[in-house]
Amino acid sequence: MAAAQAGNGGAYRRLLAELDAWLARYYARRLPSAVADDAAQEALIAIHAKRHTYDPARPFKPWLVAIARYKWIDRLRAMARQPETELPDTLAAPDHEQGVVGAIVLAELLASLKPAQREVIRLVKIEGLSIAEAAERTGQSESLVKVNIHRGLAKLGRIVQERGDAE
Repeated sequence: MAAAQAGNGGAYRRLLAELDAWLARYYARRLPSAVADDAAQEALIAIHAKRHTYDPARPFKPWLVAIARYKWIDRLRAMARQPETELPDTLAAPDHEQGVVGAIVLAELLASLKPAQREVIRLVKIEGLSIAEAAERTGQSESLVKVNIHRGLAKLGRIVQERGDAE
């Protein structure tokens, strides 16, 4: 710190790096991990702002510990003003069951189609590509894409109807 006060920028950068590591350990033992990093940064800012008050004739560590301790107490007071809210025993979470079941059923249905039909239905009806874009991507003609979509959807309709009759 004495070298930093004398204008040695390299010494000051080295000091701040060492203090950052020391403060991180100091606050990690005293504060929840969610606020320890913030407390270390606040302490570094305070050290920077008060560096002119350090007396090189006195030991550095007690000066440092005093600043760190005051910042720790400030953080504890702030945490006391904002108490944590308790979470309920059961948290409401969105139910994804229908979406998952629907995706599984859709995958099973599409698996029953010919690969060319499955691909163009996926591209046009699920991904939203145009007939021309699907034709370009698959190498099929536009009319073949339309035919495969029509035949594939008709087959899917029959399968769904047969499953409904069986249940």
